[in-house]
Amino acid sequence: MNSPDLQNIVAGFDHEAFGSQAVFRVALDALSHPGRPLDMPLDTALPRQGHCAAAALLLGLLDADTTLWLSPALASSDAPAWLRFHTGCLIVTDVGAAQFVWVAQGDDLPSLSRMQKGSDAYPDQSATCVIEVNSLQTDAVGWRLQGPGIPAERNLRVRGLPPDFAAQWAYNHAEFPRGVDVFLTTPTQIAGLPRTTRILPDPES
Repeated sequence: MNSPDLQNIVAGFDHEAFGSQAVFRVALDALSHPGRPLDMPLDTALPRQGHCAAAALLLGLLDADTTLWLSPALASSDAPAWLRFHTGCLIVTDVGAAQFVWVAQGDDLPSLSRMQKGSDAYPDQSATCVIEVNSLQTDAVGWRLQGPGIPAERNLRVRGLPPDFAAQWAYNHAEFPRGVDVFLTTPTQIAGLPRTTRILPDPES
């Protein structure tokens, strides 16, 4: 892979420490309250390709010890050089070797079963998958979510996922404590889906 043209790489957070902390707090809150869309702080210059919220999330979570897989639209853009320059992360071509996975809107989602799921002894050694979607709505009929961090149930309608995502998620959820954690992103918001969350289909669908 060619070295990035440093003159063409846009800046990262306006204030690195504050920006990273703000992003981390939102990410933690999203996983603590699954299915609740949250506004992502965008106090940063951003690459030309990919959702702004997804880029800011990964800018705050990645470091030199992490591996990242990018879907084709992202891999061929300025996003890899931007993330490598600002975080030191290693870009990998095997989704099964990645600790973080970023899937652009419109690109195919690799099967969750191909991603790192950790082990019973080390469930934290699993992948986090960031998936760009068309929209996140809590006031519309869609999924009914249950699990830790959700009082009773939470409704979430997601547009832009493959039709078999709920089936993939059921298998992922059943593998607990192993499994992949997911962030769903629009250009400005994220919603967390930790592996502990159960997706119930819309009874009217």
